[in-house]
Amino acid sequence: MIHPDVKEESVSANLLRAIFSMRVKNWPNGMLIKVFVLADEDHLHHDFSKDKLNVFPYQLRQVWDRLVFSGTGQAPTKVSSSDEMLVKVVNTPGAVGYIETAYINDNIHILQIK
Repeated sequence: MIHPDVKEESVSANLLRAIFSMRVKNWPNGMLIKVFVLADEDHLHHDFSKDKLNVFPYQLRQVWDRLVFSGTGQAPTKVSSSDEMLVKVVNTPGAVGYIETAYINDNIHILQIK
């Protein structure tokens, strides 16, 4: 899911992986991307990583840790629940995150993966 101001309708799996790996920092319109994730141990984080990004959660963690420890980037912002994820994405311009389908409502924009 993405913030309603982000006008993208779909992205490739490769672009989505690059966004969550913190390699792509801006949407095509130039808006800064703000990435939100759940804890590494969360089942939804695991499923999203494996099913949508085609990486294991520990691989994402290694990428994020390398960015932080080398001083070349930041890790995404961790949220504690799907409720918090929903609030953060809806209220943060340029935000991207993931939630379970039960949380989908009219306030969010769902990004299709091609």
